[in-house]
Amino acid sequence: MGFAEKFVASLQSSNLRDDAFHHDLDVIAAAALAGDLGSLLCRVKYADGTINKLFEGNSGNLAQLLRIWTTAVTEKGKARRWVKINSERDVFTAHALYKRVAHASLAHWLDGRCKCFNGTGVSLKSLRACVTCDGSGNAEVSCSGGFERERIKDMVSELLSISTSHQGRANSLLR
Repeated sequence: MGFAEKFVASLQSSNLRDDAFHHDLDVIAAAALAGDLGSLLCRVKYADGTINKLFEGNSGNLAQLLRIWTTAVTEKGKARRWVKINSERDVFTAHALYKRVAHASLAHWLDGRCKCFNGTGVSLKSLRACVTCDGSGNAEVSCSGGFERERIKDMVSELLSISTSHQGRANSLLR
């Protein structure tokens, strides 16, 4: 069982006591102690209803994550020189691009499943692979331009890297 599954299972625990016989809070505590942006990513994706949608999550966490991620994407975009700044208009264009990339990459990372067949990638009626996602269950990043699509894919991989690193640190705290 991976860290994400342990985290979701601990959220659904009926007994959150922490004593010699009950250890359901260990995963949640490890996720919090692992720190950095990964902790907030974990909370938003797994605890605030994005995965199981059984309850209304804390929208404040999502708003905070969006602000932090937009700032991070802006810094990365400036450092990687996605847009050449020659005039004041270029500054506005660049910030609009950074914001679109941040929003789209976070949305795709939170729920990047193919909408056909509910992200399974297979039709249960015909038992054939989905044509849209080629049976993977993962949706393609959709946007109008190739330049922006590549930046979104890059930032989705950054989010995945942050999340994987955080889960590794949290798993090491569980040992």
